[in-house]
Amino acid sequence: MEVFYMIVFGSLAAIVAALELSKSSKDRINTSSAFNAFKNNYLLVYSLMMAGDWLQGPYVYYLYSTYGFGKGEIGQLFIAGFGSSMLFGTIVGSLADKQGRKRACVTYCITYILSCITKHSPQYKVLMLGRILGGVSTSLLFSAFESWLVAEHNKRGFDQQWLSVTFAKAIFLGNGLIAIVSGLSGNLLVDTLGLGPVAPFDAAACILAIGMAIIMSSWTENYGDPSENKDLLTQFKGAAIAIAADEKIALLGAIQSLFEGSMYTFVFLWTPALSSNDEEIPHGFIFATFMLASMLGSSFASRLLARSSPRVESYLQIVFLISAASLLLPFITNFLGLPSGEKGGSISVSGRLQLIGFCTFEACVGIFWPSIMKMRSQYIPEEARSTIMNFFRIPLNIFVCVVLYNVKAFPIAIMFGMCSIFLFVASLLQRRLMVISESQKPRSEDWTALKEKCTEEEPLNI
Repeated sequence: MEVFYMIVFGSLAAIVAALELSKSSKDRINTSSAFNAFKNNYLLVYSLMMAGDWLQGPYVYYLYSTYGFGKGEIGQLFIAGFGSSMLFGTIVGSLADKQGRKRACVTYCITYILSCITKHSPQYKVLMLGRILGGVSTSLLFSAFESWLVAEHNKRGFDQQWLSVTFAKAIFLGNGLIAIVSGLSGNLLVDTLGLGPVAPFDAAACILAIGMAIIMSSWTENYGDPSENKDLLTQFKGAAIAIAADEKIALLGAIQSLFEGSMYTFVFLWTPALSSNDEEIPHGFIFATFMLASMLGSSFASRLLARSSPRVESYLQIVFLISAASLLLPFITNFLGLPSGEKGGSISVSGRLQLIGFCTFEACVGIFWPSIMKMRSQYIPEEARSTIMNFFRIPLNIFVCVVLYNVKAFPIAIMFGMCSIFLFVASLLQRRLMVISESQKPRSEDWTALKEKCTEEEPLNI
């Protein structure tokens, strides 16, 4: 392995260690022992859930290819996953609000375990079913757990600012340390022990089962809308009215979709960007480096969230601008005509510049997640939190499906340039969100009024 990769990884590790060890009392929030027990229980469960997800990620494409499927068929399977998340996400989100967030979290474990089991079959229809189940699971992972946490945190009367501690730690562990350990564990199972590409999915199923047992034995149930009306259409309509009636919620959804859409596009394209001429690159080590950069970002975010200034609405503007600049590097290097490396050789000069830029982007991702969680806890009404959060994922999943379908239609540099534009727009929307959040008073129309408005009006024709 080239020294360059070691230098980048070592530099990031040193910075992360320095940030964590140099935290002062100003960078920490004093909490109670009861909260710490609650937080640690949630972090344990969340880490297990993310481990179950991360173990699968690096081997999905590889597994499909070993079954003999081509790029077109594999692309269809991936599109099915994101399409499933888009079609069923809002439904499962609404059910989580109505039927209980704890039940939704258990459902996540069950559906993802079933998805893992389908990976043992080389039959295309069975694998397609697994992708559909995986799409439903993804919707629950990114809505039900956060909704349960916020509701339970408030129900137990903990300080609102303490949520920032849990958010930052969850991203530091779940999207950083756990991702690195999962990647190394998957490599151990597949390559070192020679158990085959299905082994990580079996390990993920076992981990998810352990997490489900902890949820069932230690979590209490909480709900969104406490009314007895279980009509999903009313819930959908109320969530849509809440988004349309409050510009802050609409802006939050647009910002999230633009950033996450760019992030998922980056996930698909970073490999061909760094090896445009089939240069030899250590994919697993680079993935671990990206996750370390994400840990750096979440560590920095924990410092920002521990202070009253700057506000989340303010510093995220800068984060989006830095993200836009970092993803513009492939376009710039292509425009400047920097030479690529030799086929089968080491990474090129442009590849090295892009790798540094991509690490910068991953650091921004580490800042983004706990920060957007903090804003969602402030702006999204508790009664329909899961429903609204999955509404936000509809444009995201449409965007990702379009990108996957047309991934060969545009040069990689153009795709990254498009993502850079999206992130710049996200910065402008974030600026607008900051302005109106400072000028507007809390809305007098609460969820109850919105719900009554839904029931009084004529039903939607679908």
